[in-house]
Amino acid sequence: MRTVNEEARRARKIELMEKAYDCYAENGLTGVGIKTVAEACGCNSATLYQYFENLDDLIIQSTGYCMAKVEDDFMAKAPTDPMELMHFIDEIPYWTAKKHGKKYRLMYQVYTHPKYIEHGKQFFKGVSRRYMEYAISLEAKLGIPCEVLTPLIFILIRASVHYAMFEDEYYLKSQLEVLKQSIVMFMEKYKGNMVEKAE
Repeated sequence: MRTVNEEARRARKIELMEKAYDCYAENGLTGVGIKTVAEACGCNSATLYQYFENLDDLIIQSTGYCMAKVEDDFMAKAPTDPMELMHFIDEIPYWTAKKHGKKYRLMYQVYTHPKYIEHGKQFFKGVSRRYMEYAISLEAKLGIPCEVLTPLIFILIRASVHYAMFEDEYYLKSQLEVLKQSIVMFMEKYKGNMVEKAE
């Protein structure tokens, strides 16, 4: 069980990670030193070193924490009613781009950097696992097996992230059209499954 001091320290660390990540998202990964990050966090460099081993540790931890939070934010908007699914698919990429575009661009700067790529591989393993778990939860609602749903979720996420970073309307529309046609086709194919699960 955490003590009050441990909870306060954790809350302060989260605040620092969020402010640091926002600073990097606004200014880019290169050319932003510890002093600039500390100023953005409303503290001095020494305070940051009380929570993080060095600048690399701050970047790694803040990216992992903040992007997991973005992912939770995304999943919280996911529909629970199959009738809302197509509307969700049409709207979520634009919401994602508006709310999290800069964060996604920074995430790819971090996780494709040679110094941090191993951390990126670990992060995306976790992402894949969570989306597979989400597919399992959707299986009963849509009647489509989770093994089929998982790659469809990946298509939506990748299309949304690509749009958030580059605002490529053609790529987005083409991916979403294929996705929606696939969902309709699979719902028709597996509609017996949904009836069975409902009984």
